[in-house]
Amino acid sequence: MSELLPMLPRDTRDRPLHDLRISVTDRCNFRCVYCMPRAVFGRDHAFLPRAELLTFEEIVRLVRIFTGLGVEKVRLTGGEPLVRRDLPSLVAMLAANPAVRDLTLTTNGVLLPERASELKGAGLHRVTVSLDADDDPTFMRMNDAGVPVTRVLAGIEAAEAAGLGPIKLNMVVKRGWNEHAVLPMARRFRETGRILRFIEYMDVGHSNGWRLDEVVSADEILAMVAAEFPLEPMPATNRGEVAERYRYADGAGEIGVIASVSRPFCGDCNRARLSVDGQLYTCLFATAGHDLRTLLRDGTSDADLRAALWQIWTARDDRYSEIRSADTVSMPKVEMSYIGG
Repeated sequence: MSELLPMLPRDTRDRPLHDLRISVTDRCNFRCVYCMPRAVFGRDHAFLPRAELLTFEEIVRLVRIFTGLGVEKVRLTGGEPLVRRDLPSLVAMLAANPAVRDLTLTTNGVLLPERASELKGAGLHRVTVSLDADDDPTFMRMNDAGVPVTRVLAGIEAAEAAGLGPIKLNMVVKRGWNEHAVLPMARRFRETGRILRFIEYMDVGHSNGWRLDEVVSADEILAMVAAEFPLEPMPATNRGEVAERYRYADGAGEIGVIASVSRPFCGDCNRARLSVDGQLYTCLFATAGHDLRTLLRDGTSDADLRAALWQIWTARDDRYSEIRSADTVSMPKVEMSYIGG
């Protein structure tokens, strides 16, 4: 299996491998209604035992091989990645790889006041913070953990003070829950240098009870914002960028929309996802992964691991968002909290 391979792989749709998203834990201190609803992830939910989680050394080894196949951007996710013990140690180990040009983390922000400086010192470049409303009643209903907006704002400020900017803010918009907060969020974060991104509610996993009529489309979101603040489209910064970018016409900053439901971007998708227990997924909406943990722990060489990753990527033909239908929506899919969003 370790015979010489061409330099960099392309999948069956000629998409390169560029981004790797790594879930470092399946645990979270929130119970967001679109990701880990409390009815499913309640007090008795069994999370993965520690022995089943990839060690930091195993993650670093895989990233070294992935970067040899073209990966330049690594994003740490969860669950909530900051609940993983000693996470700055992993950041430092990944930052030592010169091929990782962009090392980022997605978080709900609550633990950033205690962790931001250490993460920056370890080599983290940027953070993306999830915030689904800027008023407490709506936000607390969304996170279902009793966490007020001020806790997240404090995390954002700590990240900026530590040099982990520019901060991107992700707002998942779910009809009947928080679409009324779209314009207030735009008002709050204009002229702050923080980039607000609105995300269409997606059918990831099978526990969130997704329905198409609960999706607030990108067109609707943009219309809400543009009614008060005229917008102008901006070019993508690179191939595979998931957010469509818009600048405020008055120069007060930019926003983005991530519209995987109404405007699928499968054609440029260059992301792979590694679960906390070492399953490799080639699509956010995948029904099954590829077991890398067993290969890591049974003595497989780096050359053979590289060959395995090569075969997985070059066989990839995922385009779920382009073929989404009533039939595909009902398919069992891996949970967002497990795969890292």
